[in-house]
Amino acid sequence: MNGVYWRAGGLLAVAAVVVALPFVFRRDRLESDWRRGDPELIVISPHNEAIRTEFATAFSAWHQSHYGQPVRIDWRSIGGTTEIMRYLEAESMAAFKAWRKANGQPWPEGAENLTLDRRFNAAKSPADDTERERWLQQRDLHTAFRGSDDPQAFGCGIDLFFGGGTYDHGAAAGKGFTVAPWPSTQPPDEIVSADGVERFPARAGGEVWRTDTFFGTVLSTFGICYNPDRLRDLGIGKNPATWTDLADPRYFGQIGVADPTKSGSIAKAFELIIHTECLKAVESAGYADQANAFETLIAAAGLPTGIMPPTVPDAYQQAVEQGWEAGIRLIQQISANARYFTDGSGKVPIDVSAGDAAAGIAIDFFGRYQAESTRDLHGQPRMAYITPIGGSGVSADPISLLRGAPHRELAVRFIRFALGTEGQCLWTYRAGTPGGPVKYSLRRLPVRRDFYPDPADPVQHAVHQEHLRHSTDALDDPAVDPYALAKRFTYQPRWTAGHFNIHRDLIRAMGMDAATELKAAWQAIHAHPDPERRVRALALLERLPTCPEPLDWKSALTLSSRHSRLDTMREWTLFYRQSYREALASLAEESP
Repeated sequence: MNGVYWRAGGLLAVAAVVVALPFVFRRDRLESDWRRGDPELIVISPHNEAIRTEFATAFSAWHQSHYGQPVRIDWRSIGGTTEIMRYLEAESMAAFKAWRKANGQPWPEGAENLTLDRRFNAAKSPADDTERERWLQQRDLHTAFRGSDDPQAFGCGIDLFFGGGTYDHGAAAGKGFTVAPWPSTQPPDEIVSADGVERFPARAGGEVWRTDTFFGTVLSTFGICYNPDRLRDLGIGKNPATWTDLADPRYFGQIGVADPTKSGSIAKAFELIIHTECLKAVESAGYADQANAFETLIAAAGLPTGIMPPTVPDAYQQAVEQGWEAGIRLIQQISANARYFTDGSGKVPIDVSAGDAAAGIAIDFFGRYQAESTRDLHGQPRMAYITPIGGSGVSADPISLLRGAPHRELAVRFIRFALGTEGQCLWTYRAGTPGGPVKYSLRRLPVRRDFYPDPADPVQHAVHQEHLRHSTDALDDPAVDPYALAKRFTYQPRWTAGHFNIHRDLIRAMGMDAATELKAAWQAIHAHPDPERRVRALALLERLPTCPEPLDWKSALTLSSRHSRLDTMREWTLFYRQSYREALASLAEESP
């Protein structure tokens, strides 16, 4: 028995050394020690001030320890990922245009769209001569932009894109804004150790955590925060446990929601709500156990969108489409209950904890932090947070190297730091602990596998236990452990990923721009005594747009290629306002 304890103690001692080694020789040299002539890194990020402060301080100390100089980080904080993507596009295209003109090369009309088209196939030449001339023009622009990574030629003047969701980092790679920091066949030790062990997987639960161009540094789930006292005031005896619970009309005017057009993370949360409804529909149709196999067959067949190979029943695709529409209706109902749509996703848990909203949609780290920080004198939290079981995948917040980075070598060092033990500890360690943040406990979930339990690997499990001693969150709790959560939710990208931007615009039109009419109709429907009229009015309220063309799962995938986004948004808003007015008016019509 003593031998067992000795071995366990030995493993923990080894783990402590493994965890502590990176910090042993780190000097307490802050970013403020930076002097003119020392290295400078330019980073664009949606991360908050606490994250920016801690990473700037820790990276400067790390760089001083490893390379003999502190580093100053020039943060470009211009808003959420939507604003960041617009900025990168504007700056990159301005620089590319100036470079081409300086070299006597043409800049044809619409060159920006030709350059950035993610769907362009440079290997497929059209047969028609007229189309071929345009295709050659696009190929020239497309390949010229992606063929340079020289800051002396062109670039956006920024080194790194740090934070935001995988959708926007994937879009940045597709448009050519980002490049691989190292050859895909030679990943650094921070990703794959010398003995071939992955520090974290490329995919988990169907979600992408890293590619050749972006690398998740921290993980997130999405869920519901709620105030038990406010629920009692509203006569709601059951705590919310699923996304559907937020559509309960008793929550009218009591749901805090962030604007998905401003936050890529909240847009992802809405996508997962829709994805959950797709899964419900697939389960109801009896295909839950076959979904993975069906999706593999569909991907291999390469047929037009929505067309199933002979071995996949059409009823399966119909269930996906029906689930998508049910998800849109669910978000519409949640929007009808919304107290507001805020620009900042961190505001929702704060308001819920203060009782200014009864519940809200939250990113896990905001929810857990607010729940912990608002405990009363008796240790009871004023707010609770839950991730709906089977209602959220585990998404990564990546980091990407930008094309033409002015300080490329330094930027690659920062990526390696962020993926290494020192950077990962910043996310979860308590402020003031060895290797942890200096001032702010960030309360986020590291991406590396060795921070989480793995009883099958005693050495890695011992490292996890050493990290657990310093962590703000119970990384061994299955309700927190992202590796455990990923096993309980399988994300099928084909169902909803291609609709990501359409979801944003649709939510804006139906839930925000037409909010006054929506709330009036929703409240009146549930107050009306006649159940038949309620059903009829609800059907009018839930209609999907018919302009500029009928909207469904399939048409939504390619709508933007056929119609102006601004025109579509205007038509959708007018459509929803009229639909909500008609729903309200139908309640007052005389019976035949």
